[in-house]
Amino acid sequence: MKPIDMSFFHQPTLELAGNLIGKYIVHEHTSGLLIGKIVETEAYMGAEDRAAHSFGNRRTKRTEVMFGEPGLIYTYQMHTHTLINVVSGVVGTPNAILIRAVEPIEGLELMKEFRNNLPTKQWTNGPGKLTKAMAISMEYYGKCWSEKPLYIAEGEQVTSISTGPRIGIENSGEAVHYPYRYWETNNTYVSKTR
Repeated sequence: MKPIDMSFFHQPTLELAGNLIGKYIVHEHTSGLLIGKIVETEAYMGAEDRAAHSFGNRRTKRTEVMFGEPGLIYTYQMHTHTLINVVSGVVGTPNAILIRAVEPIEGLELMKEFRNNLPTKQWTNGPGKLTKAMAISMEYYGKCWSEKPLYIAEGEQVTSISTGPRIGIENSGEAVHYPYRYWETNNTYVSKTR
């Protein structure tokens, strides 16, 4: 496995959200190698997207990385979970893509341990679950998705990708209906809508 070239991230946000499906997230963790295939993403379109942390070009300590180079890692805390994103769009345009779910590929015993022996399908079928399973923490904020030990690599060709509204953004006006969620059709690790 080797990190994908940074040029991959230089594409429009919605295209990138779809093109991430099938790529691998690789974490060369001190306890062992962890690999998950990306099966679900959500795009957030910055200033004009009420569901985005950077809506209205809101620039805070948390959102600062979103204004940077595409391909940077944007992590944030939600309750007890760390969530991971790919910064996208041109510099100064605070777009990002949330990685919502991955399919476990390698490091299954470690993932099982990190997820407290839960059934396999519950290890990585949500954004907070996958970071626990893959031991991804806030320490990666602002790092680059093309540098070890946490990186995106080429993965598998996905034959069918579905799109639809994002999940869990009920208080975001018309943005609740935007079809900015992408997932591998019929993959059992895709998160469930509430």
